[in-house]
Amino acid sequence: MKYTPRAIEPHLRRLAAAHKAVLVTGARQVGKSTLLRHLFPDRRYVTLDDPFLEEQAKTDGRFFLSLNPPPVTVDEIQRAPELFRHVKMLCDESDAPGQFLLTGSQPYHLMQGVSESLSGRVAVLELHGLSLRERRSDSFAERFVPTEDYLRRRAATAAPLAPADLWRTIHRGSFPGLPGDARDWSAFHADYLRTYVERDVRALDAVQDLSAFRRFVVAAAARTGQMLNHSAIASEIGKDLGTVKRWMSLLEAAGLVILLEAFAPSALRRAIRTPKLYFLDTGLAAYLTRWLTPGTLAAGAMSGPLFETFAVSEIVKSFANAGLDWRHHLSYYRGRDRRKLTRGGTEREVESEIDLVIEEDGVLYPVEIKRSSSVTADAAAAFPTLDAVSGRTRGTGAVLCPCPQPARLRDNLYAVPIWYV
Repeated sequence: MKYTPRAIEPHLRRLAAAHKAVLVTGARQVGKSTLLRHLFPDRRYVTLDDPFLEEQAKTDGRFFLSLNPPPVTVDEIQRAPELFRHVKMLCDESDAPGQFLLTGSQPYHLMQGVSESLSGRVAVLELHGLSLRERRSDSFAERFVPTEDYLRRRAATAAPLAPADLWRTIHRGSFPGLPGDARDWSAFHADYLRTYVERDVRALDAVQDLSAFRRFVVAAAARTGQMLNHSAIASEIGKDLGTVKRWMSLLEAAGLVILLEAFAPSALRRAIRTPKLYFLDTGLAAYLTRWLTPGTLAAGAMSGPLFETFAVSEIVKSFANAGLDWRHHLSYYRGRDRRKLTRGGTEREVESEIDLVIEEDGVLYPVEIKRSSSVTADAAAAFPTLDAVSGRTRGTGAVLCPCPQPARLRDNLYAVPIWYV
């Protein structure tokens, strides 16, 4: 299979040259092992997916590392958390950078071992599935912040992408190893879920009722792009609230979903603090909700939530691929303060909502995400809410949509094509 260059490569090289150990985390099948083997082909490589090596690393970590001394790449290290203390000892014996490159796809247990054993010795990178930039071999490497300067620079490489191609991209998903033949799409995702549910979830020893857990994953996918409501999911699958909360933590820990925190500073007293749920891979979400072709997805009831999910995941990737923790920059706003909205000649009151708030250097950039290519300045009616936040200013606003090119909707507000992310 042809290797697709990853936007995170320059940052990974810098970290490997400056730190004794680098840990690359992320969901299964996002390309962690392929990335490290491509960037560092001359290093010794061992994978703990091999049952023999896994057992050896668990029972005698010192002997295992004597047979596989640094510089070494250890794949799926979460399978042998006992190895972390031996990695720590070797890191303490030498100041040489790049001794260990590690990967793991169960971040909860993985990060527990890192915090206990390798604190201050390891740099952590989060790898996601392929971004739209990577799929199109686009070298543009900036994180998405909708300033005029960004839009001007982005125009140099952001060639138009036809809406039909866009929906094929959204439906396909972002796993690098997904076969190109559309007939294999369902089989790939079925195998992916089977591996995740029957192998990873069992390994975490947190789920006994796998049938109920599968129903939970489907119920969660149906709510991508919505505020998280544990009680509604619990009622739908017939499980208690505590179980659903624990299972949601498993999805988040496995890198399948993100929980976007609410923007709720003290100045916005009516802000709702519930996080929003997003699946990171739109292809997996489409499979779980049974939208089996790009055409039916584009015309179906999930088109709006999955378009929003795609936009948010692309923005998350733009920050992660720049080596930044997106959690420090991205949030959303929804408040109980009401505003009037007129659609089809009918006026009604709705709660104020901003799909995404990007915060950087004391500036708040509000972003609204619309599935329609025809948008107006009314889509940004809630943006002035941010003016009440003291100590921060409101920057350029954006309405992300499938419009053919950027357009000024009014001062400080642009309609921005989704492929400009």
